[in-house]
Amino acid sequence: MGILSSFCKTLRNSTIKTHSNSALALLRCMSNVPENTVYGGPKPQNHSQRVTLTHLRQKHRKGEPITMVTAYDYPSAVHLDTAGIDICLVGDSASMVVHGHDTTLPITLDEMLVHCRAVARGAKRPLLVGDLPFGSYESSTHQSPFFFLSFLYLLFWIVNVRLVICSLNYEQAVDAAVRVLKEGGMDAIKLEGGAPSRITAAKAIVEAGIAVIGHVGLTPQAISVLGGFRPQGRNVDSAVKVVETSMALQEAGCFAVVLECVPPPVAAAATSALQIPTIGIGAGPFCSGQVLVYHDLLGMLQHPHHAKVTPKFCKQYAHVGDVINKALLEYQQEVTNGSFPSSAHSPYKIGAADIDGFLQALQKMGLGDAADAAANAAEKFEMKTVT
Repeated sequence: MGILSSFCKTLRNSTIKTHSNSALALLRCMSNVPENTVYGGPKPQNHSQRVTLTHLRQKHRKGEPITMVTAYDYPSAVHLDTAGIDICLVGDSASMVVHGHDTTLPITLDEMLVHCRAVARGAKRPLLVGDLPFGSYESSTHQSPFFFLSFLYLLFWIVNVRLVICSLNYEQAVDAAVRVLKEGGMDAIKLEGGAPSRITAAKAIVEAGIAVIGHVGLTPQAISVLGGFRPQGRNVDSAVKVVETSMALQEAGCFAVVLECVPPPVAAAATSALQIPTIGIGAGPFCSGQVLVYHDLLGMLQHPHHAKVTPKFCKQYAHVGDVINKALLEYQQEVTNGSFPSSAHSPYKIGAADIDGFLQALQKMGLGDAADAAANAAEKFEMKTVT
């Protein structure tokens, strides 16, 4: 084993030295470390460079609004990158707008990682944030029998049993967050806060060296408790809870907090009480920044189901779904009536001499009908081209 380990280490080191230049060019696709700043210290930020937490803090201090939009694949990530969006969120909302579920609950961590990797290839500038999906940080991890015996031993000596149980939950949360960065190529994670255990999980993830955005107000992963997609902060107790939870997430080390579906005065109070940015979604104009779902703001999906679940607070900046439907209908009609593809979209030519040789070869193969079809096509295509 020692010889094999030494050989692998030598091979890895030589590979890194040999391909260091080409590897550096690919770092952005799978790394959460800013290019050109790993060993060289901080560099001035501009539109063509990556957004970092330092950049976001500078914007927050200056009172400059922060922009965040969701993305779930390479094309949407490229669009966000081109537009100069600050934060690209690979949200568990993919469960609804990409996978077609009614809630965010069904999507798994492995499915989220597929979306994260695709986005990481397309977005070179924004800070990339991946959602921890439901079920990836709530339950304890499976442990070996040896660990179980150790666990019983600890229970005997530790008075507060809840601390031991929670530590298992935090281990699962940290493991999930590590996968989002290492396998998904993200820079940070987002998790829905509220319960004390989730706030402590956020703290454990931060202490593991991973940047975290908290999420309070309407937390879609908790709809079974909330009784559906219901706004929060609409009475005194609920409003105070939004502010208190936001402050607790800040205390846990989160670098920003998403405020979803809360009244503007509540969002304004939370923003004032915090020293970190707040990112609003359906929370009014008094937050440090705003976030919308890619499909919602573009008007991507135009069908009854999506119209039913599109949030009231979402402004549609385009009606891309209408354009897509029109294009698909036109394509269907042109294929049906034979007008597509025309000669303009049949660019690959074969010379007259080669056509003759091809027809003769088909005849020798006993494919007379195929030879007639090819001759027919050549004649008609030539006539269309001349016309």
